[in-house]
Amino acid sequence: MSDLMAREASAIMPTYGRVPVTFVRGEGSWLFDESGGAYLDCLSGLAVVSVGHANPAVAAAVGEQMTELVHVSNLYYTEPQVRLAEKLKQISGLDSVFFSNDGATANETAIKLARRWGQKTKGPDTYEVVSLMDSFHGRTLATLAATGQPAKQKTFEPLPTGFVQAKGHDPDNIAAAVGLQTAAVMIETTQGEGGVVPFEASYLQELRALCDELEILLIVDDVQAGMGRTGSWFSWQQLGFEPDIATVAKALANGLPIGACMAKESASVFEAGDHATTFGGGPVICRAALTVIDEMERRDVLANCVARSAQFSSGLAALDGVESVRGRGLLLGAVLDAERASEVTAAALANGLVVNAVRPEVVRFAPPLTITESETTDAISRFASALA
Repeated sequence: MSDLMAREASAIMPTYGRVPVTFVRGEGSWLFDESGGAYLDCLSGLAVVSVGHANPAVAAAVGEQMTELVHVSNLYYTEPQVRLAEKLKQISGLDSVFFSNDGATANETAIKLARRWGQKTKGPDTYEVVSLMDSFHGRTLATLAATGQPAKQKTFEPLPTGFVQAKGHDPDNIAAAVGLQTAAVMIETTQGEGGVVPFEASYLQELRALCDELEILLIVDDVQAGMGRTGSWFSWQQLGFEPDIATVAKALANGLPIGACMAKESASVFEAGDHATTFGGGPVICRAALTVIDEMERRDVLANCVARSAQFSSGLAALDGVESVRGRGLLLGAVLDAERASEVTAAALANGLVVNAVRPEVVRFAPPLTITESETTDAISRFASALA
């Protein structure tokens, strides 16, 4: 055990099953450990560092903003926050934004907004949220209650009431779960932590029609799949429907903590005092996020995501030991021929490739959206060696 690992063990709560490597520097698609070893990062901090490690433009914007204004609280106006909200409106097609600190608190906002909408439009007993089995929406108590993974919930029971899980892939299962108290259905278009399982566009369109028919809201958790991860700014934009409420977080500021809950005008029912945060939407974070969007537009990152997705999908699917590849864009799961994902990811790390196991038989790939063609070829080769 290294000195740093021993210090960590004596000072930090043991909530993470850490991999025994210490990263000290990043550049583009690469990470470097304390001994100078180089690793091709195909996880990007769990789909976060989409425009590359130590991105010079983001670093410059953050540094400049740090010398101007860091924090004044949300009691006052700040220009970067308004600019970012305007930009998110533009690229999402939704009408208003609330900024939070991360994905879980963005989803908490969405849940509270749906409950407030239910109170105002149908009455005080309309507060329930229906979500899907195998979903993942966060680790706060409310978002854990919305998460369809009993193993993660059991330790913290009793959980808040007002949440129901239904089987995915069949709209009839959702319809059966909806009751008089239901305010919203909450979904991921691709269940990332559930094993990188994408839902068909036709199924999602049927869910949209069902929510319209039942006069309830549709919430899309795009925390992992948003900000270009699937090849469009937001995942639903290539799937033929639009949500009433949507959340985004991970990649929005390229590694700095931010989340956002966005909503159509018809669902934007918060009033002053209904919800708040101390740090959400601060000037530094918003400057970072604005620069991330600028970088994505300037470098045509969405087109690169689509091209590299096709390259990864075909390359991984051709490897011995891989049964199939599923997902969208650069959120991909290599489904192995046996339950050995943990062993394969350990072998990949030893071979200088960072990926992770999301299911016993599924390895997740979520590289920076700026990864190059040659780096993708390199990653596939390293993974082939790990499989062997």
